[in-house]
Amino acid sequence: MKIIMPFISVALLLTACSAGDDASSQVINTIPAKVENCPKAEVVYLTALQPNQSFYDRFDFHTRNIVADADLIKFQTLNQDFVFCRSNNTWTVQPGTLPKESQPESNYEDFVQELVNPKFKNINFQGKNYQYRVVREPKLNVGENNIISQPEVTDPTKDKVVFELVTPNSKNPQQQTLYTLKDLQDAAVKAGYSAVGNQLGFPRITSAMVYGERLWWSVAFEQGEGNNGIATIVSYDPKTDKFSVMQPEGLGFTQITDLAITGDVNSPTFWMGTNISGEGNLYIPAQGLVAYRPNSQNPNSGTLTAYTVHNSPLVGAIPDKLRLENDQLWVSTANGVCQVKWQTADNADSWSCWRFAAMAKLPENLPVYSALTNKTAAAALSPNNNGETVEVLWWNPINFQTQTGRYEVRYPQGFTVKLDEGASLYEFQRLLPPGKPPVDWPGWQWHWNGERFIRGWDEVSLNLVGGGPRGIGSGQLNLDVPINWNAIRGDLELLDLSSKSTHVKYYSGWVDENKIQPYITVVPQAKPHNPQPNPLAAIAKQLPSSQR
Repeated sequence: MKIIMPFISVALLLTACSAGDDASSQVINTIPAKVENCPKAEVVYLTALQPNQSFYDRFDFHTRNIVADADLIKFQTLNQDFVFCRSNNTWTVQPGTLPKESQPESNYEDFVQELVNPKFKNINFQGKNYQYRVVREPKLNVGENNIISQPEVTDPTKDKVVFELVTPNSKNPQQQTLYTLKDLQDAAVKAGYSAVGNQLGFPRITSAMVYGERLWWSVAFEQGEGNNGIATIVSYDPKTDKFSVMQPEGLGFTQITDLAITGDVNSPTFWMGTNISGEGNLYIPAQGLVAYRPNSQNPNSGTLTAYTVHNSPLVGAIPDKLRLENDQLWVSTANGVCQVKWQTADNADSWSCWRFAAMAKLPENLPVYSALTNKTAAAALSPNNNGETVEVLWWNPINFQTQTGRYEVRYPQGFTVKLDEGASLYEFQRLLPPGKPPVDWPGWQWHWNGERFIRGWDEVSLNLVGGGPRGIGSGQLNLDVPINWNAIRGDLELLDLSSKSTHVKYYSGWVDENKIQPYITVVPQAKPHNPQPNPLAAIAKQLPSSQR
């Protein structure tokens, strides 16, 4: 027996919670909404840091599920529901109602068994029930301490990901191979990588729906630590009893987070949320929202249009869930939600977006520190000179042992800092999200919005690999005191950037955690009045030629 892994990665544990629902995400909404059915506003505070919880988990606003009726659309996250009322286009935040079985703290042994031998899920087509799942073959075993193992597989064509479907007239599942380890190795070599070290990550279904006369599913996979897979859409035609498998070449090893289909059934457009993962890093932006129009002669090739935070109004970097209603496509991210007229998505005016925000009532005098662990305050905020509330951007410990910390808040006057770390051309340019300039610099995880560099909730890595979420600052991490960050999510104004140094103005500061009590809200995504070109585009051309 060959040991595959002694534990299940946190990335897989969390992403498996968002597996596809039994019902389609595509509906025709015709029932009038009633304003009296809008939920009453209430204050939902940012969750307190729980024992054995990582501090960044409090800011995990990734959508696990969308629930909708004639009056409301509810975007369910781990701790909160973001609720949109159709009748008056208003938002409220409610305590989370995500089912217990969808949460990562569910029974771990059951979770492991579900990976190895997943239960069949159901989808209804023309009044008949179909059951489906996706599995690894050969079948894996669970041993003592939840260690997963499999027989040694010497032939990579026999190590595979298989889709299984039980039709209404059969008790045994039909099988369709989606890809093998050999397919994965070949794809890696074709993309310029090594075939060595690849192994099939556990697959999962992220969407199931009926479109036209076919059933459709999107399939994603565990990624990181050598595990990987191929972006796949599989469909089944009940009339011919045949499967079709589509693996868009432009997506490659990108995870499909959700799927919606629009247009003519004979020439559809496939809308997909995308994401990639790394070792211990669950959420890494990929190609944002993708519109894929396959070639009629070869469905694996076609036209791929990517909408990212770098080239569109998309409010978050990683679309988690999609919902199609008539001519509107709802796109939910961990940073907010967009409503897009999908037929004219290339027009910025076709987007209406809202972002998730944490706010706090200002006390009479709130000392503001220019860096996380500074001992002396550099300024102060009060209701008289800055309004009644302040936006809260982040929380970071100032001592890992005691778990005491400070909140990062918006500070309109800003501070400046010069770092002895400059810019270089990004080495892996083919992996860049569309629209992102190939410049590696301290503000790498910020994006240009036309006025400043900003950073959404889903552009902050929710992990502690490499010292945790990184920001603007310098220093060495130790077990007692974190790096003295200047900013984690504060807006950046670039003053000067060279290959040796970075000079920025950052519009945030740090306040003691016991001074404020943040609550969660939803605010319209502001559009710049006079958007300017991204300064990094020009800087990329000025970097030393040896880096080209």
